[in-house]
Formats: sequence, C-alpha cells, structure tokens
Amino acid sequence: MSLMELVERRYSCRSYVPKPVEREKLMACIEAARLAPSACNSQPWRFILVDDPQLLPKVGAYMKSGSINKFAEQAKAFVIILPDKGNLTAKLGGAFTGRDFTSIDIGIAAAHLCLAATQQGLGSCIMGIFQENALKELLGIPKSGKIELVVALGYPASDTPQPKKRKAMEKVLSYNGF
Repeated sequence: MSLMELVERRYSCRSYVPKPVEREKLMACIEAARLAPSACNSQPWRFILVDDPQLLPKVGAYMKSGSINKFAEQAKAFVIILPDKGNLTAKLGGAFTGRDFTSIDIGIAAAHLCLAATQQGLGSCIMGIFQENALKELLGIPKSGKIELVVALGYPASDTPQPKKRKAMEKVLSYNGF
C-alpha cells in the first residue's frame, strides 16, 4: 500500500470484532511510533502496550466518560502514550519558542502508530478523553506521571472506511503567504 493509500484508508475506528490482535502486529505499530521524528531527536515518549485479556475490559471501562468512547470496550489492544524525558536541546528550544514540543512529538508518534496499524489490517482510534487516575492506578503509572493519549486497536468490524469529510483544499491552503 502506498503512503497515500494508507492515509486514505486510515480512520478513527469505533467498532471492532472480538478477535485478538497478534503481538507481532502490535509490535510493528509500536516500532513505527518509536521511529517517528521528534524535535532534536528527543524521543520524549514512553509506550505501554495493553493486550492482556484480563486487563482489556478494565482499560476499556476507564476509557469511557459518559457516552464518550463506549466503543473502547471492544478494542483488543491499547497503547498508552506517556511523555518521557526529552533531551536538553529540545527543552531549551521549547522554552525559547514557547512551544511544547513533547505534545507535538507524541502526536507524530501516534500518527505513525495508526498508519502502521492500517497497514497491518487493524483499526485504530486516538483518544484524549479517559479516566486518567484510574488508568494510572491500574497500570502502575506513578501519580506524578501523565497520560497524553491512548490508542485503541483491533480488527475493524467493517472493511470499508467511512468517507472522509474534509475542508476543500482552497480553504486550507494558500501559496507564498496568508
């Protein structure tokens, strides 16, 4: 599959079949995230892969907030992404520019993970709403730690991605100036 085919096929999957995901496929996704670019090559991330059948329902339950993310209980794996120590150069650059490169870098890593999932025939959904304290306790993450994102993974219930609704190119692109 070409990069554009992957980009076109990738969508936020919210319905999974009850089939476990092979560890090799999950590791290919993590490897893609690990190889993602980051500011000053700081690699300010840490990944927790959850695929234990005993833990999955608990993580899925902690992903719900009211009616949001109910589908997560169907996922057959989760990747919890936490910020980790970046390098000094990236920290100095962030202080100088007023930008948090860690969050940007984690977003890039999550995108790589999801594209790799699509290539492996998996569905994925990046989630930023979850019961963080409950997840931290369940997974032994220190109270001082922070969960940035959680990616749900599994085999999609449908092979047909939903059509993408995007703004027209002329609404998002200008040439050589604003």
